[in-house]
Amino acid sequence: MAGSALALGGLAVTAVLGLGAAMVGGAGATSQRAAAAADAAALAAADAVSGAVAVTEDPCTVAARVAEVHGTELQDCRIDGLVVVVHVSTRYAGFPAAAGSRAGPPAPATGAG
Repeated sequence: MAGSALALGGLAVTAVLGLGAAMVGGAGATSQRAAAAADAAALAAADAVSGAVAVTEDPCTVAARVAEVHGTELQDCRIDGLVVVVHVSTRYAGFPAAAGSRAGPPAPATGAG
């Protein structure tokens, strides 16, 4: 009887640890998916701003569509010249996951005199 209780306890601990590992892995994957969506949305909007891709829509609308295709929602889109900064969000197991990205030409180098 004691051996059965010990075995059942061991199985319960193993199951809880396995579930925890799966949750951590899923959260990591969701975080990476959000980051990839932010990168793709920012690049698409920057291409639209620069004229590299001909579109009839506002660049932030393009970013929103790209974010949606990646399973995220565009939260913020700012355009400053040719630079686009976006923030996207999604959820995993009821918890929010967010990411941001910037795309555009590189900032000018500043030399130390």
